[in-house]
Amino acid sequence: MDLSVSGGALLGGLIGLVAVVTLIIVALRNKYAKQAMAGFTGDQGGPTKSPVDGRTKYPKADSFKLSGTFFNLGLVASLVLTILSFSWTQYEEEVYIPEGALEFDEEIEIEPPRTAEPPPPPPPPPPPVIEEVPDETILEEDEPVFQDQSVDDNSVVEAPPVVEKAPPPPPPPPPPPPAPTVDEIFKVVEDMPRFPGCEDLPTKDEKKACADKKMLEFIYKNIKYPAIARENGVEGTVVVQFVVEKDGSIKEATVVRDIGAQCGQEALRVVNLMNDQGLKWIPGKQRGRPVRVQFNLPVKFRLE
Repeated sequence: MDLSVSGGALLGGLIGLVAVVTLIIVALRNKYAKQAMAGFTGDQGGPTKSPVDGRTKYPKADSFKLSGTFFNLGLVASLVLTILSFSWTQYEEEVYIPEGALEFDEEIEIEPPRTAEPPPPPPPPPPPVIEEVPDETILEEDEPVFQDQSVDDNSVVEAPPVVEKAPPPPPPPPPPPPAPTVDEIFKVVEDMPRFPGCEDLPTKDEKKACADKKMLEFIYKNIKYPAIARENGVEGTVVVQFVVEKDGSIKEATVVRDIGAQCGQEALRVVNLMNDQGLKWIPGKQRGRPVRVQFNLPVKFRLE
C-alpha cells in the first residue's frame, strides 16, 4: 500500500488525537464527579463475588471497568500514529524550468577566453654604420726615430707618478623575477565541467544529463524575476560567462549578453551563489588532468 502523508496532515492528525483524548478525560471526570455528588452509601459493605470486585469502596464509581477499552483505544492510536509517521512524505518544491533552457535563441558572439600572451620579441638591432676610412698617409717626422736613453752616474731619474686605483664597480643588479605563469583557459575539452551531484551514475552521458537537470533546478529555484522587468513585460535570454577552475570553483563570472531591467544582475547573482553555498563543480579534464574551462550559461526569463 502506497500511503503518503504530508507534514501538515501528520501534525493535524496528532493535534486531533490529543484533542479527542482530552475530551474523553474531561467527559469521564464530569461523569464520575456527578456520581460522587449523588452518593453511594447504599452500596457499602455488601458481599462481593471476588476480592477484585471488592477493591473499591464504591463499585458504581469503579473506573477500572473501562481499562480494557482505553487499552485497546491506546493500541489503535499508537498503530495509527506509527503508520502516519512512516508514511510522512516531504514533497520537493516544483521548479519551473523553461523549455530549451540550455539552448541559445540565436548565435551570440562570445568573447574568446583571454590567456596570457607571450611578451613581444625584442626589436632587431640597428644595422651597422659603415664609416669611410681615409687613405693612410705617411707623415715625415723631423724628429729622429731613435732617442738616446743611456744613463750615467750624474743622470737624475724621476720616479713615475703614483696612480690611485679606482674603486671596484658596484655589483650588477639582480635579474627581475620571472613573470607569473597563467594557466590556459579552454573552451572545449575532452571532459567538460559538470554541476555536482551525479557522480554515482555509470555512463558519461547519464552524468551530463543529470548534472544539467540539477544545475537548471538550482538556477530557476533561486532566481527571482526582477520587479521592474515583470512590470514592463521584459523577457529574453541572459548569457553569463564564467570559468570553472581546477578545484571546481566559479571565477570571473560576467554577463556577456543582457536584456536589461536588472535581469543580468539577477542571473549573475545566482551564478555567484554557487560559491557562496560552497558548491564545487566537477572540473573539466584534458588528457586526464584538470584544466580551466570557460562555460557559457544561458538564463531564460519567461513570464508565466
